[in-house]
Amino acid sequence: MEENSCPLENTCSFRDVSPIMMDLPYPPMMVGQKNLSYANLLSVDYCGAVSELSTIARYINNETRISGVRCSAAKTILGIAVAEMMHLQKLGEMIVLLGGNVDFVAKYPDNRKRMWSPQYLALSDNFKAMLQGDIEGEKKAIEQYAMHMRMIDDKYVNATLARIIKDEEYHIMILQTLLNEV
Repeated sequence: MEENSCPLENTCSFRDVSPIMMDLPYPPMMVGQKNLSYANLLSVDYCGAVSELSTIARYINNETRISGVRCSAAKTILGIAVAEMMHLQKLGEMIVLLGGNVDFVAKYPDNRKRMWSPQYLALSDNFKAMLQGDIEGEKKAIEQYAMHMRMIDDKYVNATLARIIKDEEYHIMILQTLLNEV
C-alpha cells in the first residue's frame, strides 16, 4: 500500500436483510401430473433471458455497485434479490415434479435450447437507469408468467405462478418508490 493511501471500506451491513415479498403463503409445491412440456416452459422462467436467474444476477450486480454510496437502497435491492432466489427455488422444484431437469438450459416451445448466459443482462452504472431496468424486468417477468399460465393447464402450477406474480408486482411498487426518491 502506498504511504499516502487509506484503506477503503464499505460500511453497509446486510446482516438484517430479509426477503422483500408479499406477506402471503405460497401454495403447496405440487403438480397435477408429470408434464415435460410444462417443465420446459418453466425452464424459460427459471433461466431464460427473462428469468429469475437473470433477475437475481442483475439485482446482485446492482446492489454491489451502489452499496458503498446508497446503503439503504442496496439493502432493499438485496431483499428483492433474496425473494427472487425463493422464486428460482420454487420454479426448480416444480420443474423436477413435472419430470424436467434443472440444468440452466431454457427449453423453448419451438424446440430451441439455450443455456443461461450473462449476456442476457443489461447493466448500467447510473442508479436511475438501474431502477428503470429493474422495473422493466419485473414487468416482462409478469407478462411471461401470465402467458405461461395461459399455456399451462395445471391448477397447482398456475397457483404458484400467480403467487410469484404478486411478489413481482410488489417489487415494482418498491422499485418505483426508490425511483421517485432519486
